[in-house]
Amino acid sequence: MTDYILETEGRKALQYGSTEGDGRLIKLVIEHMAKDGGIKATADNIIVVTASQQSLDLVPKILLNPNDIVLVEEPSYVGALQAIVSYGAQAVPVAIDKDGLKMDQLEKTIQDIHKRGDGGRLKMVYTIPDFQNPSGITMSLERRKALVELAEKYNFLILEDTPYRQLRYTGESVAPIYALDSYGRTISLFTFSKIFCPGFRLGWVVAPKPIIEKLVIAKQATDLCTAPFTQAITYEFLKRGYLDQQIKRIVVDYREQRDFMLAALEREMPKMEGLTWTKPDGGLFLWVTLPERINTRDLFHMAIENNVAYVVGDAFHPQGECKNSMRLNFSYPTKEQIDKGIKSLANVVKIYDENLRKGKVSTTVTP
Repeated sequence: MTDYILETEGRKALQYGSTEGDGRLIKLVIEHMAKDGGIKATADNIIVVTASQQSLDLVPKILLNPNDIVLVEEPSYVGALQAIVSYGAQAVPVAIDKDGLKMDQLEKTIQDIHKRGDGGRLKMVYTIPDFQNPSGITMSLERRKALVELAEKYNFLILEDTPYRQLRYTGESVAPIYALDSYGRTISLFTFSKIFCPGFRLGWVVAPKPIIEKLVIAKQATDLCTAPFTQAITYEFLKRGYLDQQIKRIVVDYREQRDFMLAALEREMPKMEGLTWTKPDGGLFLWVTLPERINTRDLFHMAIENNVAYVVGDAFHPQGECKNSMRLNFSYPTKEQIDKGIKSLANVVKIYDENLRKGKVSTTVTP
């Protein structure tokens, strides 16, 4: 594929390109979104970005002022939280449950913001509606519709981050928020990193035309354009129909990985009140909650000594709360690594808890 691009359009592909992105790739992306989620868009609604992490930086850059408010899921993606606060805005958490953002709590939080006279500073709600990072939870259709109505009622935008949408292993697909929004209040972020090649750093944003125009200006000042060479390769990959084949293959592989980790957790983890984990229908992660007495940041040092790692849960909370949780990834490790890792993690949890009950916590676990 690389040789083909170099031979047929190497002179153009290795030059600068347009800030908006390769028009050929944008056309196929439009077809891809229409087929997958029913999103209706034109080229005026799209900008190609250097992966969705860049869009998580550019969107706050053009829309947020210091002390503005962004409501976020709790827990939420740490990269988004960092981007929001880096521009001086506040990331205000709203609880989630098995169906995503809790709409009653979301509206109450919004009402409280308005009551204290800060309604003008509420700019957006940030959500990962499909197989959320870190929890793996998917927002229900009813709540997506409710979120759209709240956005119109209280005059804020929705930032829909959807990198995992096509990695569904069980259950029925749910419509993207963008496709449900007839008011034009949704900005949706997509990436090829999870379905094609993370090293290409390639993604796209779908949004109303005025927002795309502002993003183009911001991106010009950031990196001028996303690499035309990787865009050309990705265009050819999509044109030949390889992306659909790739997604089918990794869905099979990741489903097996997920099932294997869930079975290992069920088999190995100690039976204790308050120890639970999510069972995601897709994505890359699951969320483990331990009894409140167990601090996963302290536990982490013991886990590392026993050759197992996780991401501590408080990193995903805007105010560093929730000390008793962790995120596990099932897509990257092999089944053998999952088996060994969960056994080690279970042993660490068991010994740590026993030491707690004895009034001591050792940083060393003896198998």
